[in-house]
Amino acid sequence: MSEKVLAAVRTAASKTEVREFPMPEIPEDAALMKMEVAGICGTDVKLYAHPPSVAPVIMGHENIGVIAKAGREFVRRKGFKEGDLVFVEHYVMCGKCEWCHAGQYRHCENTDWRNNPDGIRYGYTSAEKAPHLWGGFAQYVYLPWNAVLHRVPKGVSAELAGLVTPMANGVEWSLFDGGVGYDSSVLIQGPGQQGLSQTVICKQAGASLIIVTGTSKDGARLKVAKELGADFVIDVNQEDPLARIKEITGGKGVDVALDCTAGAGTIPMLLGIEALKRKGGTIVVQGELKEFPNFPLEKFTVKFITMHSARGHSYKACELALEQLASKRFPLDKVTTHRFGLKDVDLAIKSVGGKGVPDVIHASLMPWM
Repeated sequence: MSEKVLAAVRTAASKTEVREFPMPEIPEDAALMKMEVAGICGTDVKLYAHPPSVAPVIMGHENIGVIAKAGREFVRRKGFKEGDLVFVEHYVMCGKCEWCHAGQYRHCENTDWRNNPDGIRYGYTSAEKAPHLWGGFAQYVYLPWNAVLHRVPKGVSAELAGLVTPMANGVEWSLFDGGVGYDSSVLIQGPGQQGLSQTVICKQAGASLIIVTGTSKDGARLKVAKELGADFVIDVNQEDPLARIKEITGGKGVDVALDCTAGAGTIPMLLGIEALKRKGGTIVVQGELKEFPNFPLEKFTVKFITMHSARGHSYKACELALEQLASKRFPLDKVTTHRFGLKDVDLAIKSVGGKGVPDVIHASLMPWM
């Protein structure tokens, strides 16, 4: 094992440098993971272009790797040993607050990078914080005692396992938050990684109607949505989406609307509200809108709509997502479209954002490639 670790570090907005870091000492209750795949998603695109701080950061929060070195106490407490292929959640919990005790460590203050300067979250924490390796765009990642790990099932490649984060979000948002189940009708707005994951999860849950919307530039993604189980896809640049949804549903509307457009303004939210059934629909939204003037509150309340915010995933959602990947029921290899090496992080992130290599859906960053 070398004495230095290479990592791609975000040093400023849309700027990355490959730097060396010292190989950390591993105490008895910690471990070191050799990175295999770091997935790149829309969140990386936003954080890369608009960093929340000036601190240098090793990005990468969808991390799959092999336990390279593990302390004795880590093995005893975690149940993972050297050589195991694992998925590491980006949350590093405190393990003692009310949220952690409830199994909802995604809300733990210890991982709240927005408000807690000492918070730790993979892909968000400053590389200046020892032992530095807090992101997946590196050859190795440090695992403290409070890292949250999942075993990757046999038969699931590291590259396919790189989809577990968006898949877990799919479970959390559509099933747990949206209540999608047998015979549900669902509108999924946005055919990116999140939207395609929702498509698979809703199909698996027994939804009888899945409609996916996108723009003309999403042609390849809309095609994949159909292959993953969408019953209808709508190009919102080519036809009136609301009129088409009403036509498809016989004027009834859908039970659940899932906004996976990652902050495309108020239009998706308004469409979701209009597309929901007459009474009692559910809408799940991401927290990208900072303000919403003239929100249609009257229509929202008259239609008796329930709104949930889409915020990350739980342990159970990750386990179910890994089981879904292991089932091989859906051709999810169509989502893992491109591979990039460590020196190509800049290109990889920009490609996911639609400004580099064309038709990228989910990019796999492979630090050793």
